[in-house]
Amino acid sequence: MTNAASLYQGASINTATPAELTLMLYNGAIKFCNQAMAGIEEKNVEKANNNLIKAQNIIWELQGTLDFKYKVAKDFDIIYQRILRNLLMANIRKDADKLNEALEDIRGMRDVWVEVMKAAKNS
Repeated sequence: MTNAASLYQGASINTATPAELTLMLYNGAIKFCNQAMAGIEEKNVEKANNNLIKAQNIIWELQGTLDFKYKVAKDFDIIYQRILRNLLMANIRKDADKLNEALEDIRGMRDVWVEVMKAAKNS
């Protein structure tokens, strides 16, 4: 069953548009943050650390794709920097509040992205 799920996931990534890939990245960051939160709550330092690093890597990837010829990129960069700071502090201190702040920002970015995708589809 896992093999079939992996094949499906691979196919969906290979056929996704750039906008859909960005959405997958946001959703992945949210998933890893949720798993890190479970690690913090369970006092499982390794689980929290591993998942926070995965979330950070995704945000770094998103930040690295910003095109600064567009004004909005600077705004996104500021938010990504705040997310990364909160993820780092959450990891250093195993701080659920900092992780919640990061999660709130990531969910907000994801929700805006979904609206952008809808608007682009309708135009």
